[in-house]
Amino acid sequence: MADLAVDLGFRKLRNPVITASGTFGYGLEFQPFMDLERLGGFVVKGLYLEAREGNPPPRLVETAGGLINAIGLPGIGVRAFREEVLPRLRDLDTAVIINVCGGDDDEYVRVVEALGRERGVAAFELNISCPNVKRDGACPALAPEPTYALVKKVRAATAVPLITKLSPNVTDIVAIARAAEEAATDAVSLVNTFLALAVDVETRRPKLGNVYGGLSGPAIKPIALRMVHQVAARVRVPVIGIGGIMTGTDALEFLIAGARAVEVGTANFVDPAAAVRIVGEIERFCEDKGIARLADIIGTLRAA
Repeated sequence: MADLAVDLGFRKLRNPVITASGTFGYGLEFQPFMDLERLGGFVVKGLYLEAREGNPPPRLVETAGGLINAIGLPGIGVRAFREEVLPRLRDLDTAVIINVCGGDDDEYVRVVEALGRERGVAAFELNISCPNVKRDGACPALAPEPTYALVKKVRAATAVPLITKLSPNVTDIVAIARAAEEAATDAVSLVNTFLALAVDVETRRPKLGNVYGGLSGPAIKPIALRMVHQVAARVRVPVIGIGGIMTGTDALEFLIAGARAVEVGTANFVDPAAAVRIVGEIERFCEDKGIARLADIIGTLRAA
């Protein structure tokens, strides 16, 4: 059988498929549908220090080729996660990654300090790029300077590996990825959702209570793929590709473009077992093509 293992530097994964934050609950919700240990890892729902309700409804709109969400990062908060959820995750033989949120830089620090000494945490993913918390889509990842400052501050607060999740709603995503790298992130993940709008023509009002939301799904894949290729060529830290991955072929495109792993998001809503299916499709591709090690195809795009 093909060897699907990939190396993120700070962690080796049995395969490159991780599930994306906000689409996979806290992992436990998906146990009826799959063996979580068949995944390379999963990212839990974003955590603020305290419990949070999120945005007012309506919060989801289907659109051609995708989904617009303005959920607003609701969650149970750090204490409930640490006491009620993490004990049920920490012995799983897969990478459990904590998505960290904050209303300001200090809250990010307090979240990682609260969880940084807990057994079973493989990495923190800094969610500095969600476009649907503030109505105008504002977030730290829209410019290099706030990205650098926040990552550097969190880096000083924990020895746990950091993955910085980047926004596509920028002019130069490479500059922002390099700022995160200079601040000592261990990896970058990209992209988060695209700021989007849906309109009800009958009422002439936005379809979302927050007005704007984040577009995900197959519609964004070509743009996300381009950004992953650009960033992977310009940074030394590992890149994790995200954006419209619905099949094994989609995942392979990101790996060939330079990503060392991928995150599966919207597909989890369509098929709760999508991530495990994608692992199988990657494995079959490797076997059909006589590829002994998946790692050998990472970054092999012939773009010149």
